[in-house]
Amino acid sequence: MASPAFPHPPLAVEVWGPLACFTRPELKVERVSYPVATPSALNGVLQAIFWKPEFEYQITQIEVLAPIEWTAVRRNEVKSVVNPDQVRKLQADRTLRYDVERDRDQRATMALRNVAYRVHAQVRLKKHADGPEAKYREQLRRRVERGACFSQPFLGTREFSASFGPVGSAPVPGQPIKRDEELGVMLHSIQYTDQGERYRFFRASMISGVIEVTDPLGPNEVAMPSGTWRRGA
Repeated sequence: MASPAFPHPPLAVEVWGPLACFTRPELKVERVSYPVATPSALNGVLQAIFWKPEFEYQITQIEVLAPIEWTAVRRNEVKSVVNPDQVRKLQADRTLRYDVERDRDQRATMALRNVAYRVHAQVRLKKHADGPEAKYREQLRRRVERGACFSQPFLGTREFSASFGPVGSAPVPGQPIKRDEELGVMLHSIQYTDQGERYRFFRASMISGVIEVTDPLGPNEVAMPSGTWRRGA
């Protein structure tokens, strides 16, 4: 149903997969997932299916279609993150090497399994958009129906691939689960600015398996342990 802020009904896409991890930002070393998908993660799924610089998606509602199940995963990872400066140095000096064996570490992940969501989103045009909103909505709809995507969508981490399709295609009952839960402060979206990444949060509640995505909290209403800005990321 359309809202006063948007003239068109929301787009609806179903997303599912055997594993998912929507990492809580305060628990990123030994990863622990939120119990449901975050708007930021589902925004990434839609962008993997179809994206143009002329618009952005705004997630408005998430329906949880499968019961929430947890599983523990232990994986081999590397401790460090390669940044652009390191890449330039490696390219400039062919004698430099990166030894993955010395950088390897084993970490635990508390992930979700057998997840399925129906995500509702609106298309918000940017100022330089040269086409009507209907043009981009129709392109997304056709790609979802064909199963086409620019890159493989994933559920929180790239190892956990996502399947997607139109409403009714997920291999679960079509109704949201019967569960109410206060989810607390959840990641809403990430803004990329000249100063770095800016994390925005909102207060998430699941009522009868449905999460209404409200506007993000102000910068003074929530604070990360290491700050909401990460420079040079």
